[in-house]
Amino acid sequence: MVNWQSSAEVLTDSVVFSRFVHTLFGVYLWEVVTSLKFDWQFISGRKRFRWPLVFYFAGRYCLLFALIGILISLDVTEPVNCQALYTFNQVCGNAAIGLASVNLSLRTIAVWSQNRVIVCLLVAVMLGQWSFLLHGILLEAKWLNGACVITSTNNQILAISFIYTMAFDFLVLCLAGWKLAYPSGGRSKLVKLIFGDGLIYFVIAFLSNLIATTFMLLNLNAVMSIIANVPAAIACTIAACRVVRRLANFETINTFGHSATMGDTSILAFRGNTTSDSSRQFTLKHGNDLHIQMDVVTGDTVNVEFDAAGRTVKGCDLDPEAQAIHDEFKKPPY
Repeated sequence: MVNWQSSAEVLTDSVVFSRFVHTLFGVYLWEVVTSLKFDWQFISGRKRFRWPLVFYFAGRYCLLFALIGILISLDVTEPVNCQALYTFNQVCGNAAIGLASVNLSLRTIAVWSQNRVIVCLLVAVMLGQWSFLLHGILLEAKWLNGACVITSTNNQILAISFIYTMAFDFLVLCLAGWKLAYPSGGRSKLVKLIFGDGLIYFVIAFLSNLIATTFMLLNLNAVMSIIANVPAAIACTIAACRVVRRLANFETINTFGHSATMGDTSILAFRGNTTSDSSRQFTLKHGNDLHIQMDVVTGDTVNVEFDAAGRTVKGCDLDPEAQAIHDEFKKPPY
């Protein structure tokens, strides 16, 4: 049986942890680079920036800076200000964890159409989570024996923070899953989108925090207790950011008949209350005639036929060969 408290085992686990963090940094860097196009569309002004994206950008890059700081603390060979370095890592890391939960909560609020009870509940839980995360920043670190070493920290607060975050993510998962599985008035396009391929991100966030909490409660040794913290933060952040990007280009029509244009963003999709039987299709029929099926507020569809000249044609059955040849399409005999 492995003696987890032995010096040799702790040293081995430290080496594994260092290599593991380097690998995870590569994974997260790949995630950031492959999605930079989305970020640049808002930075360059090609898409309109909306307030929920503040949490998206903050969480995304707080984790990136935290990982860079962790790599510096693991690889540094010259004396540095360890207290400032570890405080920076804790601030950015804990902020990334909290912001990931905020992003997932905003999706749930959107699914519940900004229900006041749900909003008040999630805001209260978020405030409690941030109180624990801010308390977890308090630690002491010094340069000892050629490396930065944490000399004092509150492990109980750290454990409570992850347990609280795990419970919070489970609450968000249940609320989102319940509303998506049993929506009132039928499933809107937003509901179908999230239920189809977005709910898995909520599950990933919950399971990653569950694994980190399990290792922390096992308390095998100082290294194994925190070995799952970094992957949990990365998994939660990636899941939350992908949810935001998945819904960013979601096109909605609200009950007042206002439709978002193609390329416009509906970050929260708070007004995605389209009827379940409404649809939007653009298809080409024989004879190069464009058939447009348009959405209306009541959910009924209006079918409009246009011929090749752009003129409205009455009736649904269009015979391309029976159309009259218009003057602008006649060619000279030569």
